[in-house]
Amino acid sequence: MPLANRFSNIRPLSEFFDFKRISKPQNFGEVQSRASYNLSYFASNYAVVFVMLSIYSLLTNLLLLFVIFFVVGGMWGIGRLGGADLEIGPIKATSSQLYTTLLCVAIPLGFIASPFSTVLWLIGASGFTILGHAAFMDKPIENAFSEEAV
Repeated sequence: MPLANRFSNIRPLSEFFDFKRISKPQNFGEVQSRASYNLSYFASNYAVVFVMLSIYSLLTNLLLLFVIFFVVGGMWGIGRLGGADLEIGPIKATSSQLYTTLLCVAIPLGFIASPFSTVLWLIGASGFTILGHAAFMDKPIENAFSEEAV
């Protein structure tokens, strides 16, 4: 149940989007302090943001989504044969021939679908969004006073 534990402590949207707490940090030390606090405090919310950006990137790159479904469906279909040969009329294909054909079709389609640029976009977009939120979202007042030296 680690996935359930991960999403069990999602902070409310009113707290995640509290525009009253957004302010420009005064120096880099404050950026580090805010980011360190917010990355742990809003970790589940940031995981949801990452998942939403991942879904968006797949929905905007339909060829990549098709290739993923094609490979998963092909592997499932070949596995479903249970090692038996596929016979369609006079054509007979073994499992290894089917896997080879799937590989020969999926690799060129995979390169055309540009998965590397999609992954790099996802890293950049999620990094910008998550680190930007963590750096500009001020700590709650009760936590800000608890860390000051007396």
